[in-house]
Amino acid sequence: MRYPSTKPKNVDYFRVPRPLWRKIKRLLPKQPVRRGPGRPRADTRAIINGIWYVLWTGCQWKAVHRSWFGVCSSVIHDRFQVWEQQGRFAKILEVLLRFYNRTRHIQWTWQSIDSRSGAAPLGGQATGKNPTDRARSGSKIHLVVDQRGAPIAVRITGANAADKTMVRELVVTIAAKRPTQQQHFCADRGYDYSDVHTFVLESGYTPHIKHRRRRGEAAAPAGDVPGEAGFPARRWVVERTFNWLLKRRSLRTRWCKKASNWLALVQLACAHILCDMAIYG
Repeated sequence: MRYPSTKPKNVDYFRVPRPLWRKIKRLLPKQPVRRGPGRPRADTRAIINGIWYVLWTGCQWKAVHRSWFGVCSSVIHDRFQVWEQQGRFAKILEVLLRFYNRTRHIQWTWQSIDSRSGAAPLGGQATGKNPTDRARSGSKIHLVVDQRGAPIAVRITGANAADKTMVRELVVTIAAKRPTQQQHFCADRGYDYSDVHTFVLESGYTPHIKHRRRRGEAAAPAGDVPGEAGFPARRWVVERTFNWLLKRRSLRTRWCKKASNWLALVQLACAHILCDMAIYG
């Protein structure tokens, strides 16, 4: 088994894995020294374990029992929102991406982009009518991965947002510095637009975008797909990464009304994948 902790049956829902904890503990607030009377401040490790439990099980925050972590659910949720507002989860993802780059080196040669929509029954920020789900409220995760499938950029939008609108933002916000070597950019037909092709070329990529057949256009001969001639399709890599992410039930259906809260959970999940890939290869 290559990435053991990406399998739900091998995950301890009640405790953040030790390798990941070692990397993120310095990015979280230190436990203050207690001075005088009063209730002691909740332990940081207990808080992150409670967040970890919600991430994997998809349960409501109020369903987290006090006896499990020694902290009541309202404190876990409040601290989660404070950390999100402080940008700690974005920083965790950035640090884990650098750790992955140091240990395994980002495979820049082939990069893939795609999105995945999910239901958002409670609505809220960054939601929209999902055209693939009878116009029900939904949100979309946009992802760029390297050749191995490591997530190097992530964003969220409403489910009604066109995939092509996020290409520029995803590429520009990649935390690691891209090298000058030749790089290939793989995408499905949802990105087959002239402005996307122009931006990809200007960004130093060789585009491999699945051709979107226009109305009245003749079918292309077998084996002669524009953008893919002579190269195997590599879009499956990003699909596999989405499968890793969606093993966490809180990412399958969005129950957070605040877009920033849901993005924080997505960032924590991506950081976990990067940590596993850096350690286990």
